[in-house]
Amino acid sequence: MFRDNSLVPVEAVRLCALGLLAEGARHYGDLAAEIRHFTSRVVGPSLDLMGTSLELLRYEGLIEAVDGLGMTDNATLRLTPRGEEALRGLLKAQLRSPLSEINRLSLMLKLRFLHHLPAAERQGQLALMTESLANERVRLDELRQRANPGLFRDWLDHDIALVEERIAWLRQRERG
Repeated sequence: MFRDNSLVPVEAVRLCALGLLAEGARHYGDLAAEIRHFTSRVVGPSLDLMGTSLELLRYEGLIEAVDGLGMTDNATLRLTPRGEEALRGLLKAQLRSPLSEINRLSLMLKLRFLHHLPAAERQGQLALMTESLANERVRLDELRQRANPGLFRDWLDHDIALVEERIAWLRQRERG
């Protein structure tokens, strides 16, 4: 993790893998394909996201093969209790501002797997997401203040409106 307790790219992939396995055991190849599909649809092809090995998760005791050995025989993998704990820790990571592509991936992964946290912790995470987006809005407002009329300022207005929509959406979910 970064010093501010936000996810580095490899941890975003780890969150994806552990979250998917928390929903049920999967064959090695299917899990790798699902991770690749999700991450590449959010951020596009990225070398930062390709380096995480499912074998490393096995070595760390976060996942285990139910049958077979792993990649070589497309074993069925499942989450271990230690992996469940790691998943909860990753779900509690901070979101960084500005909302870069990797931070957007972290946000989407947290939303995708947030149901694996207890209700009170889910609400706390929604509040942190709202706070992160509020910081993003402040950053965009400050940038807009110096923008000349034209396409750039119009684009900033569009971005600000999107962030405001997302904040409102999150606040609705915070209230339950």
